[in-house]
Amino acid sequence: MRCRFVRRLFGTAGIRGRYPDEINPQLIAEVSASIATFFKARKCALGGDGRLTTPILKHSATVGLASVGVDVIDVSLTPLPVLAWSTSKLKCDCGVYITASHNPPQYNGLKAFRGDGMELLEDDEVRVEEIYFSRSWSSVEWFKVGHVEIVPYVVDEYVAELTSRLTPKEVKLKPKVLIDLANGAASLATPKVLEGLGAHVITLNANIDGRFPGRSPEPRSDVLKPFLPVAKSLGVDVFLAHDGDGDRLAVLSPNLGFIKQDRVIALLAKYVLSVRKGSVVVSIDVGNAVKDVVESLGGKLIVVKLGLTHEGLVKHGDVVMTAEPWKFIDPSWGPWVDGIYKASLIVKLMIEEGKNIDKLMEGIPNYPQARISVEVPKHLREYVYEALQNKLLEGGRGISEVITIDGLRVNYLDGSWMLIRKSGTEPKIRIYGESLTFNELKKRVDDLIVVVDKVLKDRGVHEFKVEGEVLP
Repeated sequence: MRCRFVRRLFGTAGIRGRYPDEINPQLIAEVSASIATFFKARKCALGGDGRLTTPILKHSATVGLASVGVDVIDVSLTPLPVLAWSTSKLKCDCGVYITASHNPPQYNGLKAFRGDGMELLEDDEVRVEEIYFSRSWSSVEWFKVGHVEIVPYVVDEYVAELTSRLTPKEVKLKPKVLIDLANGAASLATPKVLEGLGAHVITLNANIDGRFPGRSPEPRSDVLKPFLPVAKSLGVDVFLAHDGDGDRLAVLSPNLGFIKQDRVIALLAKYVLSVRKGSVVVSIDVGNAVKDVVESLGGKLIVVKLGLTHEGLVKHGDVVMTAEPWKFIDPSWGPWVDGIYKASLIVKLMIEEGKNIDKLMEGIPNYPQARISVEVPKHLREYVYEALQNKLLEGGRGISEVITIDGLRVNYLDGSWMLIRKSGTEPKIRIYGESLTFNELKKRVDDLIVVVDKVLKDRGVHEFKVEGEVLP
């Protein structure tokens, strides 16, 4: 068994941190050189999102890659799914993308991809870290330094290929779609694909701006709620919302509000399993709506750690889709998370079935659900996490199963569950849960917040930030 470093660079989704204290040009250059060394790469695709620090970090990645003899194919400012697609399409040995996804504007980071467009596996990350910490990469001589080629056309090619792939078989509805692009990179692609499929598209926050002036780049329910009156006044059939780089997608109804991610995943599973049978891989924070739908259609549900659903494609041969909240992989399109594809597939279903999002969601189970983030000082996170674990396991009555593959998930005899885990990208503790009644779930969440409050107050911290909400 490979020994893991105590000090890890990679979190749940690549490497992220605040600029310049945690993420800086030197780190990105050296990590990029380590990635290229691990893959023994000759050619690497490079792209980035619209954050203010992305250009300088992209230049740093170029330096790191070229210094070890790798030719850099710079696809410029693109959504993350386009970089993954380009890595495969341009026959590169690996891909590097500068992004901090849905994190605040002061953050940035790096994601790395295999030659087929799949994100690094956990073992790949360990190998890259070994190279980085042992400084095992080697700069080449002056005449072997890698070349840089700017390839500005890949977004248009991606849009054309995706539009062609998802062209509706029949048109029963020309849906009016409001798409909130979070001032992010998906502005370059998603509206074009949706229009190409036949939708009437209205954009919101479509100017790329790394300060994210329109809203937080995290498409949570509480972040998007203020825009629902706009969706309602426009009379749209669906309201879609991206994060900063286009790998995530939230789905809302002008009438019903934010549609829980589990229900969106269940909708996608219903479609995919109607086309091809097999297993569905989901993350530990996915709930009963998906389980109900997958099992009713004869599929098998496989549960993995958050951020590692793509590993299911490698470990299980019959996987027809993978998903975690906001994220979706259809392996028949490619082994990467693709929020643009997800948006396009939902709109395709609306067009072919002649249904707005409300009607499309009919029959998909709906359970009260909590998705809460608690921001705590890094040096106190372990104390808070331990106290929350003790609270969840208190008494043990009514507990049917305890799962520890990623955080602590407690399943109860009545089908409800609670999960706590430490964020792999921010100094936060996540609290997730589901119950048969809203009041029961709200009480469980409130009890856990009381525990956080006590632990922090006992250590001199009297204020902390709570994000997210409990949805009925």
